[in-house]
Amino acid sequence: MKAEVKKLPKSQLEITFEVTAEEFKEHTEHALEHLKAHVKVDGFRQGNVPLKIVEEKVGAENLLMEAGDHAVKHVYYDYIAQNKLEVIGEPEVSIVKIAKGSEFIFKAKITVLPEVELPDYKEIASKVKSKDIEVTEKEMQESINYLQKTRAKFSQQDKLAEKGDFVDVEYSAVEINEGKVVKDKFILGEGGMVKSFEENVVGMKAGEEKEFPVDFPENTTRKDLAGKKINFKVRMISVQKMELPEINDEFAKSLGAFDTLVAFKEEIKKNIHIEKTEEEKQRKRGEILEKIVEKAKVELPEKLVGYEKERLFEDMKQQIAQNFKITFEEYLASVKKTEQEIKDTFALQAEKRLKSFLVLKEIGKKESIIVDEKELEEEMKKAMAMYTKEQLTNIDSEQLKEYTKGVVYNEKVFQILENLSK
Repeated sequence: MKAEVKKLPKSQLEITFEVTAEEFKEHTEHALEHLKAHVKVDGFRQGNVPLKIVEEKVGAENLLMEAGDHAVKHVYYDYIAQNKLEVIGEPEVSIVKIAKGSEFIFKAKITVLPEVELPDYKEIASKVKSKDIEVTEKEMQESINYLQKTRAKFSQQDKLAEKGDFVDVEYSAVEINEGKVVKDKFILGEGGMVKSFEENVVGMKAGEEKEFPVDFPENTTRKDLAGKKINFKVRMISVQKMELPEINDEFAKSLGAFDTLVAFKEEIKKNIHIEKTEEEKQRKRGEILEKIVEKAKVELPEKLVGYEKERLFEDMKQQIAQNFKITFEEYLASVKKTEQEIKDTFALQAEKRLKSFLVLKEIGKKESIIVDEKELEEEMKKAMAMYTKEQLTNIDSEQLKEYTKGVVYNEKVFQILENLSK
């Protein structure tokens, strides 16, 4: 078998395969054996029909097509494996020549992962410095206030709701949840709901119903409601007074192994410092990678970008279903866009993510990074420990393994880049 490779634009290759007549005869024999199992002829048990009769029964043209299909699959995939080509999607196959007793010639047009021309990534990484980490009194106080609220006592009140009260409401609006009633609980005045919604709830008492318009800001998390005026029907279920415990040594003891408020505050400070250290690590990694990607040269295949756009699109659909409890068709109607228009908005994000992935992969090659089986096994155990037994039954173990391998690989790349910037 001979293979001739022709490079095409946008990371595509056209490979012309020429299978000798003798080799093609073997593929024809394999095709006959395969067809034999499915051919029915009176007087013979299925699977025991003589090959000559099988050949007559299926016809010369069908036999050639079956042999060609068998040859393409085996020759193409063997070549890809032997040459360690990283192919994107399935090949476009065209038959050039096929005839009994002759050589078999076909072409396979494929898209492969593109070549990446890296800049001096070591120099770039060395210039990105870490920022100093400081834990402020305000940050500590916010954490303590949050914990204080988790220990609050609530008592039912027969009074008008005011800021600081814990309220239980149910509401409905045509534009939200298909007009179905939604129940919610929040502390009035702390931004649990849109500001004008909370302002209208102030002054209501248990059992009271009220209708009012709410102006949604442009920066709301519900993009389909941004800048709109929505009419709400609201019923107050209950108003509760929230009594916060005093922040002292007793409060500290109630939260764990702390003898004093001072010891508790030290632990809070330590935990915030750990959290901010992790945030700074991720920020720094992002800056290093972004600067390298900016100067890297890579021609992204359209097929690869298309796959990534599709993946981002599917992720978005799942998030809309989970967070907004509406169908995707309803979402499209609310934002007045087509499915294709939404997909097209992911083009830049898809390209950026792909370039980042390819750059990290190429740096790993340059640095001879490998993920051995022991490392992978340890990380797999950690990953699987995060799922319940029921969840694990729905997880593709091979996909999880590949994902985990990628995470470990990228972590090693980032560690190298971080060490360069110290």
